[in-house]
Amino acid sequence: MFKKILIANRGEIACRVAATARRMGIQTVAVYSDADAGAKHVQACDEAVHVGGSAPKDSYLRWERILQAAKDTGAQAVHPGYGFLSENEDFAKACAAAGLVFIGPPASAILAMGLKAESKRLMESAGVPLVPGYHGADQDPALLQHEADRIGYPALIKASAGGGGKGMRVVEKSEDFAAALASCKREAINSFGSDAVLIEKYVQRPRHIEIQVFGDTQGNCVYLFERDCSVQRRHQKVLEEAPAPGMTEALRAQMGAAAVAAAKAVNYVGAGTVEFIVEQTAYDQPESMKFFFMEMNTRLQVEHPVTEAITGLDLVEWQLRVASGEALPLRQDQLRIQGHAIEARICAENPDNNFLPATGTLQVYRKPQATSFERGTVRVDDGVREGDTISPFYDSMVAKLIVHGDTREQALARLDTALAQTHIVGLNTNVQFLRHVVRSEAFATAKLDTALIQREAPVLFKQEAVGLPAAVAAVVAHTLHAEKALQGADPFSRRDGWQSHGLAQRRFEFVWQDQPRSARLNYLHDGALSLSLEGDDAASGVLTFAAHGEGLWVQWGNAPRCFSQLDWQGETAHLFTPQGATRITVLDPLAHAGEAAQEGGRLTAPMPGKVVSFAVKAGDKVKAGQPLAVMEAMKMEHTISAPKDGVVAELLYAPGDQVADGAELLKLAA
Repeated sequence: MFKKILIANRGEIACRVAATARRMGIQTVAVYSDADAGAKHVQACDEAVHVGGSAPKDSYLRWERILQAAKDTGAQAVHPGYGFLSENEDFAKACAAAGLVFIGPPASAILAMGLKAESKRLMESAGVPLVPGYHGADQDPALLQHEADRIGYPALIKASAGGGGKGMRVVEKSEDFAAALASCKREAINSFGSDAVLIEKYVQRPRHIEIQVFGDTQGNCVYLFERDCSVQRRHQKVLEEAPAPGMTEALRAQMGAAAVAAAKAVNYVGAGTVEFIVEQTAYDQPESMKFFFMEMNTRLQVEHPVTEAITGLDLVEWQLRVASGEALPLRQDQLRIQGHAIEARICAENPDNNFLPATGTLQVYRKPQATSFERGTVRVDDGVREGDTISPFYDSMVAKLIVHGDTREQALARLDTALAQTHIVGLNTNVQFLRHVVRSEAFATAKLDTALIQREAPVLFKQEAVGLPAAVAAVVAHTLHAEKALQGADPFSRRDGWQSHGLAQRRFEFVWQDQPRSARLNYLHDGALSLSLEGDDAASGVLTFAAHGEGLWVQWGNAPRCFSQLDWQGETAHLFTPQGATRITVLDPLAHAGEAAQEGGRLTAPMPGKVVSFAVKAGDKVKAGQPLAVMEAMKMEHTISAPKDGVVAELLYAPGDQVADGAELLKLAA
């Protein structure tokens, strides 16, 4: 077994590999870019070597620097993770030439499976089922049109060297083919350096089911069952699960045998995934499913944890053992499926804006507590910590949340609970969108295909699980609780005519979904609190709350009692409840007194917008409550006031500047 390995990757997969290596007593070397100098994966390893600039082309793709780092640190092998250099046959060859073990398949297998057209010809000779299509070398547009007409429409044009949904077009009718082909070729040449394409039948109601395979240097090869990865956006996976719902034992055996045949056809060694497109005539007729080879990924997959969860195995350990020359730890007849596992990819993106990637700082990053590493009910794989920045240089994935249960229903319930316990503030994520998918009737009943997200769009996008009344009640309750903590006493329990700020009534101003709203709080003579939402006669009643852990139990009127936790970003309150999460901007200057006291002289933008003006300049003395700046946001002007007496140390923006939500506008010194 190796004594030291270099991990030629970053983020959660680098941390994942390092965890298994540490358990096995193997030392690890991390590599890092400028942007990752303080990253979690750097601290997870025993040594770390800087390999270049922030962009991947300047660091993680500079394999000559990575090989030099391995040589300088005395590493014996290189684990490529996934992405970056993991499927680069030249890098695999360079590792061998440098006397390093590449923890992956032979370069010849990477090359054979790297080009879609050539790999499909190879699979055809190995007896692996293929989607009807044209995979030839002749790229004459007239011939391609003829082949598409022969196969029938809808047809799929796909870049031969493509991946990740790029260089792919669905053509509905013959007269649209020429324009689609030209567009596909342009995208292919820009993305992959080759405009070669293949033509295939476009499978209706398709499922994406893949088989995990493993080979060793002794010629043994097994399959570790299947994963269903049908829930996708822009041809990229969102949720993965194992085993595939509705899979029959007969079909599993057929697909497993085909996957092993595919691996043996290229003398495969290590972890690989054979991906199939599965045609189904109806969601509830698994016996009618037909499978076709799509491609083989010659590396460990992002979704490998669900396979680990249902088999109780550590696939990274298997990779290390096989790469060091050991035989596979188990035979095919020794492998068993135990329960059901689902993985959710938590990404920095805005699903309601076409999944636009997001960047920013993880100001709050709370995750459910993991119950086990290999095969527990909840597992979180990540490469970030609270306070880290999600930069534009790398993939938008923040973490992978994996749950396991005895049944799919149990796994679904655990996943929804774990997502509810995942609190991220500082940038947009898809956490709530994932909850909508998990709760949808289509996913819950396993009506799966790759168009599920588009088909179920009305119940997945722009959904508010927490309504305005619940958000208002929670924010007011948290505000009062924070003020009580600051005062060190409980004025609400007094019976001597005490009134908050000399008033029996208090007004709260909010912005909810770009609309201004108001609420009125009345302090009653018996010490009770009465809250009403203006413009909504039904939203009124007695407000009660009680602290519990890091949150509050809140009840308003006849609504059910609800547990809530709240985090502030500027003047935006991020509210988390078991039912869902939301955000609401609070314009009442006392609405988060506790945070104001903690923030001191840090004054931030309450929401994205434009700086209209500053009422002060550097060096000015100011009093608490004095206006400092005016912002325009959400079609409203908002005044930023001093939380305490002080001196303006620095103005960080100029009038007219656009600023992000939570951006610090000026510094206030004591």
